[in-house]
Amino acid sequence: MKTLQFREAICEAMSEEMRRDETIYLMGEEVAEYNGAYKASKGMLDEFGAKRVIDTPIAELGFTGIAVGSAMNGNRPIVEYMTFNFSLVGIDQIINNAAKIRQMSGGQFNCPIVFRGPTASAGQLAATHSQAFESWFANCPGLKVVVPSNPADAKGLLKSAIRDNDPVIFMESEQMYGDKGEVPEGEYLIPLGVADIKRKGNDVTIVSFGKIIKEAYKAADALSKEGIECEVIDLRTIRPMDHDAILTSVKKTNRLVILEESWPFGNISTEITYQVQSQIFDYLDAPIIKINTADTPAPYSPQLLAEWLPNSEDVIKAVKKVLYKLK
Repeated sequence: MKTLQFREAICEAMSEEMRRDETIYLMGEEVAEYNGAYKASKGMLDEFGAKRVIDTPIAELGFTGIAVGSAMNGNRPIVEYMTFNFSLVGIDQIINNAAKIRQMSGGQFNCPIVFRGPTASAGQLAATHSQAFESWFANCPGLKVVVPSNPADAKGLLKSAIRDNDPVIFMESEQMYGDKGEVPEGEYLIPLGVADIKRKGNDVTIVSFGKIIKEAYKAADALSKEGIECEVIDLRTIRPMDHDAILTSVKKTNRLVILEESWPFGNISTEITYQVQSQIFDYLDAPIIKINTADTPAPYSPQLLAEWLPNSEDVIKAVKKVLYKLK
């Protein structure tokens, strides 16, 4: 094992795959000369050259379309968005071309492409730069959606995403790029669609993903001191979702809390809630609780932002509520 920052794990995954396969290249704003907006492509221009690490204009619609066409013609592009908020400019290319071309062409075209970059809030970036897009993209058949929460998962999942023959949305966080963690050395892949039980417990299941899962860990640590043991599941992949991991855990604990950094209407936690109640309703000993952001655009004020985001105290209250221990 070696210790890497999240950004270093991303860089290592891309570099290893580009050494393995010459059809893979990286394009996006500031990925080359500046080494990436968050230094996730540091050193890659020097190693692979300007034909494979390509700085683009501030034109997401244009370079997203170029990448889609390139993927249809035998290449495997990695497209970096400085933030997924900017992907909205090119979302027509992602949804109406990349996601649908295999079906519309009767299987004549694949679109092996990775769209990656940060999602959700990242401090005082205000309403138009703090949106979580996991449920937006997961709603579209033809796309796979991945949201890692630590460096090891980031590397293993990104390598698998790059090798996948379908378009993959790979979502990171500006607030995780400096996170450090142990990463296996050598060839290392994590299959898409497999969740991970980060902490075992028998009293309640907590499902989460991405950077907000850190609040679940804090809550689980605090609750353990009170004799309450939580099982924490990191989804890692949103679509395809590992329903079996969730259902198996809830059958054991009989209680479910879902923590997700997104608006409460029509999100991933809503889908999980439906799947659990429709398939194993009789195992539930309490109503499912989902914890989301406030149902407003993200505020700029740090005090309001702290109120807007879910935190470990929200998780602790939810766990005690499903255990009927909330005073």
